[in-house]
Amino acid sequence: MTSPSDQPADSPFRHESVDRDAAPQYVLPLVVRIERDAPPARTDALETAARAVLTLLSDERATAEDGEWTRAVTDWQDARIRKVVRRARRAEWRRAEALPGITVTGAAAEVRVFPPVPLDGWPKDLARLQVSGTELDDPEPPPAADPAHPVLWMNPGITMSAGKAMAQAGHGAQLAWWELSDAERAAWRAAGFPLAVRTPAPADWSALTATPLPVVRDAGFTEIAPGSPTVIADHPALHRTAPR
Repeated sequence: MTSPSDQPADSPFRHESVDRDAAPQYVLPLVVRIERDAPPARTDALETAARAVLTLLSDERATAEDGEWTRAVTDWQDARIRKVVRRARRAEWRRAEALPGITVTGAAAEVRVFPPVPLDGWPKDLARLQVSGTELDDPEPPPAADPAHPVLWMNPGITMSAGKAMAQAGHGAQLAWWELSDAERAAWRAAGFPLAVRTPAPADWSALTATPLPVVRDAGFTEIAPGSPTVIADHPALHRTAPR
């Protein structure tokens, strides 16, 4: 397991790596459905995006030796781990759903995740979707997270658009996934990938940064400075196995 202070320099979630930058670059597309008259709540969208990433990572099409998405996922993970969230509604959403991918639903949110594509090789029906300005709100503060389930803690000192935060939540879920054993992954998947996305108080965030829990450090391509810690992935199994 890596910590905020000793995460390897070649981590795909840091910006210093030369080897990962030299590899062909791919991006994991996610599309969130946002109808004008019924947008999802922000936290619901973040949690659904995180579960969408986990669903793709565990899908046999991405894990089997001869899976139709395996090569794309492998190439993507060998380079910089990029995720881009776009928004769609009505006919745009129907066109997105017609492309190979997986739709994951939350309380009201719908997020479709697609196999990785080259940075300049987006399918046209996804490339035309809007990526900036995705703003969502929580009508009420989310309830306290269940301590029995994984929690993705968002940095309270960083402001991000909903789309950016969805991508960061996906990064956090992926880091947690990588740290688990095969049995722990299977159990999480069998349970339906329960998780929560929450923003702790500043003092609690400071305490979390002192733990060996994995942390996402953004590459700085959009919105925030390179190396900024955005998410700490807190899975119960990581407490049981630390230190290693």
